[in-house]
Amino acid sequence: MPLSIAKTGKPRVVIVGGGFAGINLLRKLRHADVQVVLIDRNNYHTFQPLLYQVATSGLEVGSIAFPLRKLAGRRKKAAFRMTEATAVDMAHNRLKTLNGYIDYDYLVIASGTRVNYFGNQEIEQNSMPLKTIDQSIALRNLILQNNEKLLLTQAPDSQKRLMTIVIAGGGPTGVELAGAISELKSKVLPKDYPEIDFSQMHIILIDFAPRLLSTMSVDASQAALKNITDYGVEVRLGVGIKGYDGRTATLSNGDTIETETLIWAAGVTGEALDGLPNESIVKGNRIAVDSDCRVKGSDNIFALGDIAFFPTEKYPLGLPGLATVAIQQGKYAAAAIRTLIKGGQPKPFSYLDKGSLATIGRNKAVADLPKGIHLHGFFAWVIWILVHIFFLIGFRNRLVVLFDWMWNYFTFDRRVRLIVRPFKRQNSGS
Repeated sequence: MPLSIAKTGKPRVVIVGGGFAGINLLRKLRHADVQVVLIDRNNYHTFQPLLYQVATSGLEVGSIAFPLRKLAGRRKKAAFRMTEATAVDMAHNRLKTLNGYIDYDYLVIASGTRVNYFGNQEIEQNSMPLKTIDQSIALRNLILQNNEKLLLTQAPDSQKRLMTIVIAGGGPTGVELAGAISELKSKVLPKDYPEIDFSQMHIILIDFAPRLLSTMSVDASQAALKNITDYGVEVRLGVGIKGYDGRTATLSNGDTIETETLIWAAGVTGEALDGLPNESIVKGNRIAVDSDCRVKGSDNIFALGDIAFFPTEKYPLGLPGLATVAIQQGKYAAAAIRTLIKGGQPKPFSYLDKGSLATIGRNKAVADLPKGIHLHGFFAWVIWILVHIFFLIGFRNRLVVLFDWMWNYFTFDRRVRLIVRPFKRQNSGS
């Protein structure tokens, strides 16, 4: 059964995924003589770098999301369908979705990644991931619910578990979460719960790597470690989590931690589609591409962003999972498709490395900038703010986020402390 999208007689470009790569490709094809169809399982674009701020009550959901239909609707030659792609039929140039097939002349896979539990079903069932808007709301609910439970719990063991938060993963998400939760602990929650002694709250950041922010410079790692420990976060490096039953986290060195909250930020894996050439699927379920971002073994299928494996001399394990990579590849793919339609061959994609950023908290961030420039502290924090405001989609979102950040900064407050959908674990009815 085909999706109900009438053909226009022009080359059809089907984009799978409304992330940074997909929406930038859509924008750059605005004036091209093509028909564009955007497909995503959600009807909104998510600004994933700020999901942790939704989870820690700093921002509203609407501040970091933008309707994809609004983006597509602004381009008369574009259509949007809310469905999920499942497989590619390369022999017939069509994409299989949960709601039928759609023909394409050019297919662009920009479906991003999902949480990687490395096959550990116990951790998958009991931990809290942070990859989607739903997950960020669930985590916010859990953090706030635990404080409500504290007021109703007398047992010391239960109180200790409720007051212990473990974060697995020392990358940007884990570090930023640890910093944000520590600010909640010291500046916000004591106002709401004066009966609770939050000096007893224990935040533990765990990573199997020998240093935090392992994809950034040693300078950034050292600065992040100092800042995060100054915030009272316990950091354990060179150790991983091998099990979690909802009450006890078991570490790879045999230690155990009693906790009601394990936040899993320890890795991602690709969401490659069935039907692609076997040689194109590599470690991490990512899609290997040629120098022009076309899938190996294909001449009209592109893979962009986090899902694409694009190794370079500087990044032999593939380009980093950054918004800047996806944005540049989305813009490049638009130009490449225009060239192919005209009968030419696109030039190789070249990534312009604009650096990496991570924030730890108020006035504290780390930045690896081009030409070997490393910053940390207030100026890095200001750069982090400006970059994230710039990358947000929609003028209203930029304005609202800037206002909320100013409010939080000057009032030491987080105004979105709402339990809107009480959190329930998958394996229990509580």
